[in-house]
Amino acid sequence: MMLVALAFVLWLLGWWINTRLAEGPVAQTRVVRLAVPLIFGATILLVWELLVRGLQVPLVILPAPSLIAARFMASLPILWQDFVQTFVKGALSGYLIGCSAAFLMAVAVDRSDFLRRGLLPVGNFVAALPIVGTAPILVMWFGFDWQSKAAVVVVMVFFPVLVNTVAGLRETSAMQRDLMETYAASYWQGFFKLRLPAAMPFIFNGLKIATTLALIGAIVAEFFGSPTVGMGFRISTSVGQLALDMVWAEIVVAALAGSLFYGLVALIEKAVTFWHPSQRG
Repeated sequence: MMLVALAFVLWLLGWWINTRLAEGPVAQTRVVRLAVPLIFGATILLVWELLVRGLQVPLVILPAPSLIAARFMASLPILWQDFVQTFVKGALSGYLIGCSAAFLMAVAVDRSDFLRRGLLPVGNFVAALPIVGTAPILVMWFGFDWQSKAAVVVVMVFFPVLVNTVAGLRETSAMQRDLMETYAASYWQGFFKLRLPAAMPFIFNGLKIATTLALIGAIVAEFFGSPTVGMGFRISTSVGQLALDMVWAEIVVAALAGSLFYGLVALIEKAVTFWHPSQRG
């Protein structure tokens, strides 16, 4: 029970340090903003390690972080192949296709009352469909390779980006649009100079939501059929083999890939919408 008591002490210590940093006079400095989540994450990992070892939790229930790290380092070639198959081929390609199609459709919806009133309700209906129901159908349509995973991702990211883009394009006020008309601006001049810049925060909100949906969709789609490679395939087979350390190693890869992908889109948003109050701080 010494390890359990030590875990409790470490948790209290980490909580006290983070509270002091987050509520102190230097809370808004860059160093503190980086230190707080790092300390919090390190505390969770240490407490997890101590509790698992102190309570002698079986591997099939919850492996210790040290075992997960050892499996991660020993399986780097396999994890890399799974990453390329699931993220690069399936999630990223589907993300690019789905987001591009959603943007073009949003422009068409913005110009057509019929599409706005007819397509958006259908889009909300399709977006509510469970992925476990649509993924097997798309896998049967497009085959077991990455193309079917990309198709699932397209379906998942299309409507969130579409809805956000349509809302953004309608963000400008009537007075602003009337002012552009008084300048004899054409539709496309008003679109590129007024409405598209105003819609950028909405568009990037949809793109950031789609980053997480893309990876989730690609992984879940692999549960219903894939070649002998991929994160979803590895997770499902490792669970059947009770190799929970490998499952957690794949989860770590997915978490890192998803976080970096989201961070990349957020950086692009900061560069594009530097004028927006949310980016100026």
